[in-house]
Amino acid sequence: MSVTDFLLPDLGEGLTESEIASWKIAEGDTVTVNQVIAEIETAKALVELPSPFDGKIRKLYAEEGATVQVGEPLIAFELDGESSESASSQKAGDEREPVLVGYGPKKETGAAPRRRRRAWDGNAPSASAATVPEDAPRQGARESADAPAERPERPRTTPPVRIFAREIGVDLTQVEGTGDGGLITRADVQKASEALPMVPVAETPRAITVSGREDVRTPIKGVRKATAAAMTDSAFTAPHASEFITIDVTRTSELVARLRAQHPHARLTIMTVVAKAMILAIPRTPSANAHWDDEAQEIVEFGSVHLGVAAATERGLVVPVVKNADTMDLLQLADAIAALVTTAREGKTQPADMSGGTITLTNVGVFGVDAGTPILTPGQSAILAAGAVRRRPWEYDDQVALRDVMTLSLSFDHRIVDGEQASRFLVDVARVLEDPGTALTLV
Repeated sequence: MSVTDFLLPDLGEGLTESEIASWKIAEGDTVTVNQVIAEIETAKALVELPSPFDGKIRKLYAEEGATVQVGEPLIAFELDGESSESASSQKAGDEREPVLVGYGPKKETGAAPRRRRRAWDGNAPSASAATVPEDAPRQGARESADAPAERPERPRTTPPVRIFAREIGVDLTQVEGTGDGGLITRADVQKASEALPMVPVAETPRAITVSGREDVRTPIKGVRKATAAAMTDSAFTAPHASEFITIDVTRTSELVARLRAQHPHARLTIMTVVAKAMILAIPRTPSANAHWDDEAQEIVEFGSVHLGVAAATERGLVVPVVKNADTMDLLQLADAIAALVTTAREGKTQPADMSGGTITLTNVGVFGVDAGTPILTPGQSAILAAGAVRRRPWEYDDQVALRDVMTLSLSFDHRIVDGEQASRFLVDVARVLEDPGTALTLV
């Protein structure tokens, strides 16, 4: 029997850390290969983490809510028999980097697979699982072979208590926990703060409380942190410009109604037609589906359309991507968009499904908004926002009538897309929505 540390695997897509959203097992439980042991939240998605071994859970190194870096230990497994031999073979050099679905010990035949190299910091181990003797000291932190000195174990507490301690200036290493197993509680931190010497500080402005409600602090992490970083990078990298057009979409509304009657199971909306109109307009303005390659000093016009669809979720804004959207008919596109948005709102979108987009569509109309100036998705040259469809008095056949009216907002990277090109693209999209039959003239 041996004890093996399982380290947080490389999650791909440039992700270097994740938060333990929930453990599905507890210390002492026996698990099997590919059994879901945890839900981990990355900057892009909430994903299930399967077990790499058959064995017993000796120790959980991270609590729910804790953030773990790639390569840091997550779980200590007690292994015996074939599982132990498999772990030993990984340590001996037959290493395979796990993925998040369906990994575990496998017997290989023929030539050994090529292993993707990964850059680690100087103290990180080179494999995702490292076998250690059962009686070895276990601190929950990695140790360098060249520097075996023990590192102090981080005090046991919860993320909210850590934040509280940091805000009021309490060093948790100096606090004695009174909770179960020595867990440091909020009361422990409060008591420790009262024992600190009073230090005079300059008075700072405070928010005036009128309603009696306390300020709410939300840690910037996960999807919100990634979105903020991406939008800041986009706003200060690509010179944004925006254009607007307001159009009569009554014929498109009527088309959607007819198609829904003919195909009752299709998840067709007016946004599907907007997406299709964008795809049809791209061949006439390929710069709208392009990328600025700063390193190569080239403008790359993409050969395919991978349509990003912005979706508001409880975890923040995510942009799942319909791959090869230009190969789909209207009903296929409707189903693909609906499926991606549903998965996103359930928090189950995988990182790979949010990468590779070439142009983005966002629906601000769902919030009752008429127009906006959306920020580009990093690496793309255009994003279209569709506003709310409203019944308004509108000139129609030389008379004033109530019509369905919508505003489209286009933001674009002015390094790639000139004003004339942006105008042509926006007008082409509008023409299709005003009269869907116009689509026949765009191909």
